[in-house]
Amino acid sequence: MGRTSARETAAEAKPVGVATVRSCTISRSEPTESPVRQTLINLVPPATLVAVVLFWMFAPTSVTENPWSIVVAGLAVSFFVLGLEQILERHEGWRLARKEFATDLFYLALQYTAIGWATETLADQPLASFKESVGISTEWAMQMPFLLQVALVIFLYEFGQYWMHRLMHDWYPAWLTHAPHHHITQLNAMKGSVGNPIELFLISLSVIAIFDLDTAALFCGFNVLTVVSTFAHANVRSNPPLFYSYFFTTIRHHSLHHTALSYEDTRCNYGNSLILLDRIFGTFRDGESEEVGQDDRKRLSIYEQFVFPFQPLINKFGTTRADVSAATTQGGEHLEK
Repeated sequence: MGRTSARETAAEAKPVGVATVRSCTISRSEPTESPVRQTLINLVPPATLVAVVLFWMFAPTSVTENPWSIVVAGLAVSFFVLGLEQILERHEGWRLARKEFATDLFYLALQYTAIGWATETLADQPLASFKESVGISTEWAMQMPFLLQVALVIFLYEFGQYWMHRLMHDWYPAWLTHAPHHHITQLNAMKGSVGNPIELFLISLSVIAIFDLDTAALFCGFNVLTVVSTFAHANVRSNPPLFYSYFFTTIRHHSLHHTALSYEDTRCNYGNSLILLDRIFGTFRDGESEEVGQDDRKRLSIYEQFVFPFQPLINKFGTTRADVSAATTQGGEHLEK
């Protein structure tokens, strides 16, 4: 596929706030499925979502109150979808090799350890302390039905993620933290956790700590987001029906956000799990892209991903690594214009 140069694309750029609905589907070869089997495959993501909600609704308190239960549930979802990738592969070019799997596993562990600790210590706990110090009360939230509490968690978390994600595509310093995530050259179940640690921390920020919510509803909301995000990054041959895909992000939506067509073509479908926000705020685009990755699809090592935001400073002081230096160029040319 031919690619437009960075400067040419910038000259043709449309305002991000303008909705542009267009097809960007890249043809692919798929196993031929019977209509019934394909329907069942398409229902796997919504069925998984229902199973997760039922689990948190009816699990005993000893499980739902245990802080480790959300970690175990999140890991179970990741490995369940990884298993589906082995039997319901969407694109052969996205097939996991050992090195790719090891990198993804490293980032998944980082997400559940260092990033989780940083979010809790530097954001959630201070916010909860502030809430108590000024006497904010949200008991009304605790009185809501379970499913409404879950919906509130999903909306609050995704609303913040949407605008943080959009900022990262609009402001060059923020883009530098997010760009490593757009250097992945295939999508897989654990790819949502791959990125620079600064971005992973920023994208995890929310105001949920202000609200008084049932722990089971809180964990359920987080687990629902994990299910949707995991399927939205997964190499799984499932195209959920409209009752799901109108509200929740799918692999079709998210693969277009990661497209290799041009930098400008990634400025759509920002909802990590809630594509409804893109429909509301005019950033939704229809289509799908099999070829993903930015800057000539240069795959970055873990070291390169970690130092990426500091590369302009490294360049300035003459200790540049040429391969990473070149990789910082494309998004910056757009966002500095």
